[in-house]
Amino acid sequence: MPEILVSVICNTYNHEAYIADAIEGFVMQKTSFPFEILIHDDASTDKTPDIIREYEKKHPDIIKPVYQTINQYSLGNGRIHKIQRNRAKGKYIAVCEGDDYWIDPLKLQKQVDFMEANPGVSICFHASKHVNAVNPENFYIYRPEKLPPDSSYNMKHIIKHGGGFMATCSTFYKTEDILKRPGWAATAPVGDLPTMLFLASLGKIGYIDEVMSVYRVMTPNSWTSKISDPKRSKQHHFEMLKMWDNFNKWSQNKYRWQVTKIKIRQKYDFNKGLLKRFLNKTFFLKK
Repeated sequence: MPEILVSVICNTYNHEAYIADAIEGFVMQKTSFPFEILIHDDASTDKTPDIIREYEKKHPDIIKPVYQTINQYSLGNGRIHKIQRNRAKGKYIAVCEGDDYWIDPLKLQKQVDFMEANPGVSICFHASKHVNAVNPENFYIYRPEKLPPDSSYNMKHIIKHGGGFMATCSTFYKTEDILKRPGWAATAPVGDLPTMLFLASLGKIGYIDEVMSVYRVMTPNSWTSKISDPKRSKQHHFEMLKMWDNFNKWSQNKYRWQVTKIKIRQKYDFNKGLLKRFLNKTFFLKK
């Protein structure tokens, strides 16, 4: 039997309204190679595990779930990412969270073909559709900024645009590379940005200008919804500043100027948000 070439990593928690879309996007993939679907349910309290089990029965050969009884995310230290990476058997990893989904049945085939044809590329991504989970009619197509001919995306683009530079559900990279992810990335408050930064340090960034996935924004329990809470926003702000300091140290200040600019912008945006909330609260009290 041919060896598994791609490991699809899907982390989910309380996504009963969305997980079926994600899994349908996986099982519809048409490939010339075997792939596995590694779903990690982080002790969901809704019907997410039940839905996963239904698909597991239908596709026992490719769907390999883990059903946690204790929420691993709350324990910190990047436990979920470590669990998933360590059980991946494929040469490549494709990522899709439980509230996002793929819409192109040839997505995996196209990204494998791209990576095989471009061995110097350490991470590949594609255009995506960004949809508001509360109001699905509110969406836009995301494509990164256009580049001059004969140029490619690099580390500086990721530092400038952060985790939003590429949708997580569009990312594709080598398993052997991500297993070398350094400690500063594992302790960061987010998973996608440090992964992008690290992989960008290993090679080129590849891009396919086709919309092949849907990224949902503001789903319950998602990062975008949690970060809207003032207390969580403050904690996240200072954790991100620390992450950038750790990245600077790890990269021997190679990107110090770019990082300094992004830290200044983040501080400005954070303080602007504090002032706005203060003024809104003052106005409300006066009324």
